[in-house]
Order: sequence, then C-alpha cells, then structure tokens
Amino acid sequence: MVQIVYLKAGESTPDVRDYERWLTVEATSDGLFYGVGASLKPTGEWVGYSSLPEDDEDLERALKAAQVWAEHYNVPTIWVQASVN
Repeated sequence: MVQIVYLKAGESTPDVRDYERWLTVEATSDGLFYGVGASLKPTGEWVGYSSLPEDDEDLERALKAAQVWAEHYNVPTIWVQASVN
C-alpha cells in the first residue's frame, strides 16, 4: 500500500536521489492538481509519471491516478502539496 503524506503549506518534498522512487501531487495556481514522479521498471529501466489532464481536475482524482501508478511501479510514498505555496 502506498503511503500518502500531506505537506504543510510552504513545506517542500524531501530531496531524493536519482535512483529513488518518488511521486508528488501538487496544487496549481489555476485550481488543478498536477502529478509527477519517477521509478524503475523491474529491468532497471527508468519510467516517469506525468498526470493526465482529466485526472488534474480535483485532488481526489489526481490521488487515485497517482496511487494506481505508484502501486504498479512500487513507489512507497506520494507527497501531496494540496495548496499553492
């Protein structure tokens, strides 16, 4: 199961190394929620995540899509910034 960590306003996501798996969902100034992340396939090949426009409309949809991807690529944590800094 993927852990979801909500960041406080102004708090940044932790720094990660190039080989670490990560995923963030962040609020945008236009009221959307954009997800981005990176992981590795079982072969060791890098794979990236960028949310689809239809999933950016609200936080619930953004998190649902991010969780599916995170579970598929073994990303342990989704970092969420639910407000614009």
